[in-house]
Amino acid sequence: MTSDAGTQLYLELLKKTILFEIWLEHEGGNATPTNRWEGLDWPNIAHSMIGRLRMNQLHEAMDTVLREGIPGDFIETGVWRGGACIFMRGFLKAHGMNNRRVFVADSFEGLPVPDPQYPIDATSTFHTQDFLRVSLPEVKNNFRKYGLLDRQVTFLKGWFKDTLPVAPITQLAIARLDGDMYSSTMDSLNNLYPKLSIGGFLIVDDYSIGYCAAAVHDFRAIHNITDPIIPIDITGIYWRKTK
Repeated sequence: MTSDAGTQLYLELLKKTILFEIWLEHEGGNATPTNRWEGLDWPNIAHSMIGRLRMNQLHEAMDTVLREGIPGDFIETGVWRGGACIFMRGFLKAHGMNNRRVFVADSFEGLPVPDPQYPIDATSTFHTQDFLRVSLPEVKNNFRKYGLLDRQVTFLKGWFKDTLPVAPITQLAIARLDGDMYSSTMDSLNNLYPKLSIGGFLIVDDYSIGYCAAAVHDFRAIHNITDPIIPIDITGIYWRKTK
């Protein structure tokens, strides 16, 4: 087996493990191969709810960053149990890349109460959903289970409006946003997009949620961003920064 083949085999197994695909029959609820593929269920056990299509797109984005030499670190804003960030770190380790970091940004206390500054979020009830609250120790322990908790992983604990403006980030190659709400999405875009490299990937997990989509379109309009939005599945989208 070649080194490249071994790397791809490891990363494929890592995806299967993070998404709990191998043991799906033990998940319960509405976990089916189709729902897990499309990220339509909220897993009882798996470390990510983004599903296989969005995980594959993240993999393809990182492959492109590596192949094209696009500079910068990786970040996800809104990490739940940490699965997508675990995969980011696994990708870097599998490729022997020691010059990039993975930033793991979350309140680790669930989603915020709607901010009156953003009236569109007024009807959001995400802050009442205990299932979305995953503590920092639990996420760190999930990284540890894969042998991927190390100095290339930086945790940013707190609300995005507080942590992202002062985060020790200089340049990004991938920014993956999973904040659900208008406020969380806009805070991420305002603070991270200026640091995204040309050719870098801006990935939005929750585009099907009205609050999130509104923030995306408002930000793109304000900054005259015309790079085409590319759908991943029924909720995820991305575009590549060209200017």
